[in-house]
Amino acid sequence: MSTTSPPEGAVRLTHLIYGLHAFSALMGVISSAAIVTAFLTGWPSILAVILNYARRGEVRGTYLESHFTWQIRTFWWAFLWLVIAIVLAVTVIGIPLAFLVVVVTGVWVLYRIIRGWLALNDGRPIT
Repeated sequence: MSTTSPPEGAVRLTHLIYGLHAFSALMGVISSAAIVTAFLTGWPSILAVILNYARRGEVRGTYLESHFTWQIRTFWWAFLWLVIAIVLAVTVIGIPLAFLVVVVTGVWVLYRIIRGWLALNDGRPIT
């Protein structure tokens, strides 16, 4: 972890990004969509990932860099698992496994959002 202080407003921005991701995931919990599909296709999460990439350079060398990396990886790993689920769903035999992959990935997304946000609240990097 670097001892460099993050730029003013960067911590607030990181909270906002976690909030955008959480909002998308929550829409999957309370709607008919799966958590992972709401997380990946909801405009809040897409906006959050765009913000992650656009503002990543500003947090380089600070503890917030780990949070930006965590958020970006969460998005892309969830995307990969959703693609795998879609490929599995193409076959009749793979449909139950595809459903399981979607559910497990959704729970994993929630876990990553909560764990990362708690670490941010404590002012520490996420590993």
